Amino acid sequence: MQTMIQVQGLTKRFGRRKKAAVADFELQVEEGQLFGLIGPDGAGKTTVLRMLSTVLETSAGEGTVGGFDLKKEVEWVRRVIGYMPQQFSLYPDLSVMENLVFFADMNQVTSDKKQDRIENMLAFTRLERFKDRAAHQLSGGMKKKLALACALIHDPEVLLLDEPSTGVDPVSRRELWVILGEVVQRGVTCVVTTPYMDEADRCHQVGILYEGRLIATGAPESLKAELPFAVIEVKAKPRKTMREIVGDLDEVIRWRPVGDRIRMLVEDDDRVVRRVTKELESSLKRDECDLRFLRRDKVSMEDVFVHKIRILNGVGETDG
Repeated sequence: MQTMIQVQGLTKRFGRRKKAAVADFELQVEEGQLFGLIGPDGAGKTTVLRMLSTVLETSAGEGTVGGFDLKKEVEWVRRVIGYMPQQFSLYPDLSVMENLVFFADMNQVTSDKKQDRIENMLAFTRLERFKDRAAHQLSGGMKKKLALACALIHDPEVLLLDEPSTGVDPVSRRELWVILGEVVQRGVTCVVTTPYMDEADRCHQVGILYEGRLIATGAPESLKAELPFAVIEVKAKPRKTMREIVGDLDEVIRWRPVGDRIRMLVEDDDRVVRRVTKELESSLKRDECDLRFLRRDKVSMEDVFVHKIRILNGVGETDG
């Protein structure tokens, strides 16, 4: 299997800032792989993609994309990639069809292939019915689909997507990931950035980026299996009482609210899980709480992220 992206020590500094926006970034993505780069806003995800797409020059480091050097073969890199920036960057006054024609011409799609590619992209992104609509009249989800179609119009080997599902409704978000899955099945290598931890489970490999540094990489299931805890989730009312009871349980290593629920970490031992669950249920009933559910839950990528950040910041497992 061919390595499509290989970078080492990739670093970017802006102006005279002492702290690099991205520092010593390393990445290897194989052909046909979907790699998810996850992290909060400001982590450096966009900066990484801009360097990989040659939009930004690197301050240090080296690498190749599609077999071409990021510094010495910029034009060749640009020929093999499709890049979809975070912000909508197409021409709002042009129709869907006109945008596709423009990007096909800009990417030098030959005349004998152009019409087929445009028709394929319209069908692939489910935009056939909207081909004559001006881009600025599209919904948020359709704008993302059009941007994806324009990034794919020249049949790139590598696709770089910067938070493609941000700012769209849940239905459009699911549709975008279905389309992205179909892209990968066609053999295209994809790197996608996202602040949504749940989207990491859709990727073959993920990297967690925090304050410009890659702090963990691996398959989602492998990263979750490394977490040395079991997770218990509870929902009860009143919430204040629920929090007080959870906070008083000695065997709860750490807990955090997630919406109207609480997720607790305990020792990864079935006996401990049963004991904590029984004690929690008894305490909630004693205080006449309305218990909606109490269950052992699967470890999530958000649990992994929180755990990795606490280790990075030197916070003990029983602290706060």
